[in-house]
Amino acid sequence: MQTIAVNNVRLRYETWGDGPPLVMLHGLGSCADDWVYQLPDLGRHFRCLPLDLRGHGLSDKPPGPYSMAQFAADVSGLLHTLDIGPAHVLGLSLGGMVAQQLALARPDLVRSLVLINTMPGPWPPTRDVLRTATRRLRALRGPAADMSATATLIARTLFPQEDQRLLHTYTVQRMAANDPRAYRHSLRAITRFWPGRALRRITCPVLILAGTLDTVVPMVYKERLRRLLPQASFVTIANSRHASNLDQPDVVNQAILNFLLPLKDQHVNRK
Repeated sequence: MQTIAVNNVRLRYETWGDGPPLVMLHGLGSCADDWVYQLPDLGRHFRCLPLDLRGHGLSDKPPGPYSMAQFAADVSGLLHTLDIGPAHVLGLSLGGMVAQQLALARPDLVRSLVLINTMPGPWPPTRDVLRTATRRLRALRGPAADMSATATLIARTLFPQEDQRLLHTYTVQRMAANDPRAYRHSLRAITRFWPGRALRRITCPVLILAGTLDTVVPMVYKERLRRLLPQASFVTIANSRHASNLDQPDVVNQAILNFLLPLKDQHVNRK
């Protein structure tokens, strides 16, 4: 494990492989470990940099509020401190929103985006997404709040099948270990993210991956993202729920490599 100080917090990050840098951003309540099935394949071609966002994993969990701009500033600070960039940026769910914000705020640091099961903010919200966000925020109120019930619910949503029992157990343990206040601040950052038409300013290559069975970020949100990023490639992952990188890793890895390898040797001017 490695840590680095940026923006008055210490962030945990890892390095794997060699080649052009590939920043890997996890989803809400997760951490860098969620990319374990990607590192062997992607690390053969790229210098993979999975990290724990503030409030997550082994990174610091400062008092809130948090914002998408803050998450993105942490990532740009890490790249600046390590003197790395521009980088390819891979993000799942919350990580995909951070990646979008980074590309808007610091386009000079982003070579491409791979966005897995994410959205351009929740607005206007569907009834199911609004109900889920409200339920989670209510469950985490007060000094006695803990993550156990939320962890069980999320694990059941992500990995409902019997042959996914190992992933289910891992998810319960990982999610239950979250600091409830940091999780709440991160969830609120998601509810306040709404880049809208500003996304049309993103000109780097973009790949959107969409699990067909995902109920956490329904397909309607991914279609909105597709319309706001008309230059993006759009690939569906069959029989996959929200954590496509874990439930369909081989398919996801191949889709990412099909997209990134043609970009690998393109010349980039660092400004």
